[in-house]
Amino acid sequence: MKQAKVRLYVDHPLAEGQTVSLSREQAHYLFGVMRLGEGDVVALFNGRDGEFPAEIIEAGKRKGVLECQAQSRPLHMPPDLWLCFAPIKKARTDFIVEKAAEMGAALIQPMQTEFTNSERIRRDRLQAHAVEAAEQCGGTYVPEVVDLMRMDKLLDAWPDDRQIMFCDEALVGAAETLTAASGHRWAIFIGPEGGFSDRERERLRAMDIAHPVSLGPRILRADTAAVAAMTLWQQVLGDWT
Repeated sequence: MKQAKVRLYVDHPLAEGQTVSLSREQAHYLFGVMRLGEGDVVALFNGRDGEFPAEIIEAGKRKGVLECQAQSRPLHMPPDLWLCFAPIKKARTDFIVEKAAEMGAALIQPMQTEFTNSERIRRDRLQAHAVEAAEQCGGTYVPEVVDLMRMDKLLDAWPDDRQIMFCDEALVGAAETLTAASGHRWAIFIGPEGGFSDRERERLRAMDIAHPVSLGPRILRADTAAVAAMTLWQQVLGDWT
């Protein structure tokens, strides 16, 4: 069988012998943009069943059908890590979602803080960015992007067994780390461009499950901080170790 040159996310059950019908947009991408045709192979995944090479058995301008072969990779779940971040400018918010999907977040939670400039997000658009990132990085799982939520409301309903890595810009250069932390259920909190307010910082510091962490000797942009924080967490507590 030919080697798959394209990975494609589909919202469809996958199993050996399963046929998968393409949407009009997917057909355009595979046949119009990537110039694939009948007999070519695409790697399919749905975030639930792993990855399957699938042969194109019908190729049209507006539709297509693929047939799954034997599973090539099982589902690989990321650590139980949420990324909770304050949305910023559109392109940089897209960047945060893409990198969170690539680096192993299980769930992406946009949150509105006191200094958040953006009061709305397009959840469907951000979810599409997460899908595209998973397609590109070889992941078999796609993190869910949930609706924007106020930080105070989020904390009101916070589960007692989920630890928080609180990236506090007030700790620039400080020595606090995650080396003494433990547990399997975590979240990373990243503030907006203006940082967390004093009230938000005090509330987090009052929580036994919140761990204030420095991200180094320089103040980072919010999108850079998200990548730095996930890297730090993954190296200490995640699946990079």
